[in-house]
Parts: sequence; structure tokens; C-alpha cells
Amino acid sequence: MRFRRTVISALGSAALVLTSLGTVATASPSAAGPCGFYETGSDAFYRHCTTDGSRVVIKVEVAHARDYERCVARGRTWLGSARKIQGAHYVGRTC
Repeated sequence: MRFRRTVISALGSAALVLTSLGTVATASPSAAGPCGFYETGSDAFYRHCTTDGSRVVIKVEVAHARDYERCVARGRTWLGSARKIQGAHYVGRTC
């Protein structure tokens, strides 16, 4: 009887550990950064959030230089120094 309680307790503990690991794995993609334009302390990024594999055109706004368009794929794209890049946004078309 004591052995049975130990086994049941061990299985319950393992289930709790696996559940918490699943929660951590689910939270990881959002930890990659927000969708769209964002800055860290020194760098500017654009994160295209999609599940269909599309590539989109964004307009990158640059300080003291000409703005430009860029085609970005799913995920995070480094745009440059946060001191130079003022923003970026989706222009409404794919590439």
C-alpha cells in the first residue's frame, strides 16, 4: 500500500513538471519580441508575425536620410541602429 502511494505521488509530481514545461514552451514565442517595429537599447527591429510564410513590404523611416522599403520574411529582421531608425510599418503588400 505504501509503495502504491509513492508511485502515485511520483506520477503526480511528474505531471506537474511536464505541465509547467509546456507552459514555458508556449510562452517562448512571445518572448521573441512584439509584432511590428520595436527597439532595444541600441538596435531597431521589425518582427513579421505570420503562420502562412508570407513576405511583406515595410517602409523604414530613417533619421537624416531617405526612407526606404524592404521585403521581410517571418520573424525578426534587424533594421539598424536605434539612433538612426525612427520607425517601420507594413505598407499593405506582399513581396
